Amino acid sequence: MNANEIKALELSNKRSGVKVFVAGSYEALSKKAASIVAGAINNKPSFLLGLATGTSPIGLYEELANLNHEGRVDFSEVTTYNLDEYYPIDPANDQSYRYFMNKHLFNNINIDMNRTHVLFGQAPDWKVECAEYDKAIAEQGGIDLQVLGIGNNGHIGFNEPGRDFIWGTHRVELTESTIEANSRLFNSADEVPRAALSMGIGNIMCAKQVVLVANGPKKAQAIKDALEGEISPYCQASILQLHPNVTFIIDEEAASMLDAYKAL
Repeated sequence: MNANEIKALELSNKRSGVKVFVAGSYEALSKKAASIVAGAINNKPSFLLGLATGTSPIGLYEELANLNHEGRVDFSEVTTYNLDEYYPIDPANDQSYRYFMNKHLFNNINIDMNRTHVLFGQAPDWKVECAEYDKAIAEQGGIDLQVLGIGNNGHIGFNEPGRDFIWGTHRVELTESTIEANSRLFNSADEVPRAALSMGIGNIMCAKQVVLVANGPKKAQAIKDALEGEISPYCQASILQLHPNVTFIIDEEAASMLDAYKAL
């Protein structure tokens, strides 16, 4: 594939709501994702947008900022809810997800900061914080489009592999693999918080549309399990096979273990 190319994949176990695109570069991946998000916002300016952190969506956010500066998408009436936040963490900490979102998106677009919501990493009562977050989303009619990344172990949000799919926003103990993966952003693994607050699978599955972005070889097994594996809480992203409108946009390295990609 050339760098600007985008190819659609047909999965052998394809469900009607699942679309998969493989991009020839991270830039092409980011542009494709941004065009979908911007198009959805333009169709409904008063929009509830779910957002994710991590390295994979950074290019998407840069492209959205470019589109905003060009006058091709307007965020003035958009309301956002982020998937998750470390717990405990000061929102001013440069590793908090509030800081991340301000840096990579909110400070670069014409959004009302009062319309941006990230779980409070210093909430005195995490149960109250989680319940109020779910209530606020529900009262506004639910998320119109949810942006997702995917963890190396198949987590979405901070919904880690386990015996169950947890429906509501909750506190989660991070796995050692997630702590190790995220330690690259801290001075050491010892600095990574051991817990987080995260939207549950219910918020994600109730979103009217989902766009998942992933790049790099470390995501290949998770993408394989999510798209071609059994639906199992041991790969939380696999439940997206049941979503009525989900788009995976991945690069060739992330797609490399898919049978559908090998068959191209």
